[in-house]
Amino acid sequence: MPRERTIRGDAQDQGAVPTSRDQEERLIWSLRPLVLEEYVGQTRVVESLNIAIAAAKKRQEPLEHILFHGPPGLGKTTLAHIIAREMGTSGPALEKPADIVGILSNLETGEVLFIDEIHRLSHTVEEYLYSAMEDFQVDFVYGKGAYAKTLPFQLKRFTLIGATTRAGLLTPPLRDRFGMIHHLDFYSPEELTEVVKRSSAILKVQIEPGGAREIARRSRGTPRMANRLLRRVRDYAQVMTQGVITQEVADAALTREGVDEMGLDRLDRLYLSTIAENYSGGPVGIDALAATINEEVQTLVEVVEPFLLKMGFVLRTPGGRKIGEAGLGRLGLREQGKLL
Repeated sequence: MPRERTIRGDAQDQGAVPTSRDQEERLIWSLRPLVLEEYVGQTRVVESLNIAIAAAKKRQEPLEHILFHGPPGLGKTTLAHIIAREMGTSGPALEKPADIVGILSNLETGEVLFIDEIHRLSHTVEEYLYSAMEDFQVDFVYGKGAYAKTLPFQLKRFTLIGATTRAGLLTPPLRDRFGMIHHLDFYSPEELTEVVKRSSAILKVQIEPGGAREIARRSRGTPRMANRLLRRVRDYAQVMTQGVITQEVADAALTREGVDEMGLDRLDRLYLSTIAENYSGGPVGIDALAATINEEVQTLVEVVEPFLLKMGFVLRTPGGRKIGEAGLGRLGLREQGKLL
């Protein structure tokens, strides 16, 4: 049976010793849906995938290559693994291989190759993917200098699924080779409430509707965040109360965690207050901002900023980041006459 293989664009070696992060990943996977019927949210994307999968099965051929892009935590990886199951591919994922050509040459017909953070691939690897995705062929180069020769190797028809949080960093030749491109957007509070209820059932946690809504409201429109907050509230409820998650229990637990009613945490508030107070509201370059906060640029761009931009708390301008009207109101600076 064909298998599904997973690699990351920022390929690194991994040790075999389980870590707390590995344990966290296993718990996260236990909460993820296994079929499209269980998938909550992203209705347009799910409907499109259902049609594409049904059509491919009817023709008995692999799916077209698919690209998912959007902020982290919205279900890109989950959808990739669901597609593999729907298409009848299964088996252990091969984590972070170094030799992309070797992986491509060993793919069977119909196999799904999932590349996470595909925007981080080197240009050399991208060039191999061009012919692999379009012509299902790679060229092996052997020999050196004037004696170098190219040996074409025919690949079996496979499906490449790429995921990225920064679609703008993909080169046009690579992006154009995907037959389906889907953008995943933030979830509504109602959709996240359903995610929380489903995860609560899997974790065997008693939760009232008000508790589910409170967790969903503070989850920044992101299922991954909703599941993470649910686990923290579950711990609080089991230790500090009778184990039932009510709205009051969820509010107390999340406030204790430093997550406010809008879902902003300590880093979010530090990001906003630094622009407002250290740089007079901006604009300020992301590198200077990251240095002031003592945080990685990548973390700010890929994790912190997407939600703040969507909510209007911060604006991206040609001169850099600038705090928005909503951000000023959130910090209470305009009312206090501290800025502008």
